Amino acid sequence: MLLLPFIFPGYLIGSVPWGVLLTRLAGLGDIRAIGSGNIGATNVLRTGNKGLAAAVLVLDAAKGVVAVGLFQWWLPPHDAGLWAGFGAVAGHLFPVWLGFKGGKGVATGLGVLLAAAWPVGVTGCAVWLIAAAALRMSSAAALAAFVAMPVAALILAPMKIALLTVAVAVLVIARHHENIRRLLAGTEPKIGQKAASAEG
Repeated sequence: MLLLPFIFPGYLIGSVPWGVLLTRLAGLGDIRAIGSGNIGATNVLRTGNKGLAAAVLVLDAAKGVVAVGLFQWWLPPHDAGLWAGFGAVAGHLFPVWLGFKGGKGVATGLGVLLAAAWPVGVTGCAVWLIAAAALRMSSAAALAAFVAMPVAALILAPMKIALLTVAVAVLVIARHHENIRRLLAGTEPKIGQKAASAEG
């Protein structure tokens, strides 16, 4: 219970909306009015600016790495970093600055798990890359990665890491509920596909 307060600083780190900030600085307007309306790297890619999308991907992942690494370094060998990492994912999904309407948590979740247990995070990245190359759909790749990582955590990491991985995976998969419906309907857009307005 004494470690619960570390969720809040992790939340603040995770709530920085890099997708919104960088697209505005680049003069592309509000990313929430483009494509799917999501603030993550996949939707930024729909603007046609690959460099900006890469920057958003790296910075969103860095939120998870920083949240875990900072507090795990501060209070080793305790679990402060794990609580902060969970908070970072929650902050990305529900940022207070955007009326609690944030991204899908894929990059931030991968960053958290790379910092908490790198074999688990690397497994997720590998599954994402393979699925994305095969299916050309970011959401399907993300779902595959966040299904695979809890399994990997049970094999490769301590139980506390496995529990964190399951909690993060549940948040990320639940946030993809609209994508799951589109995948089942066969209407999910491909990676990089442009769209002029939010899909809803």
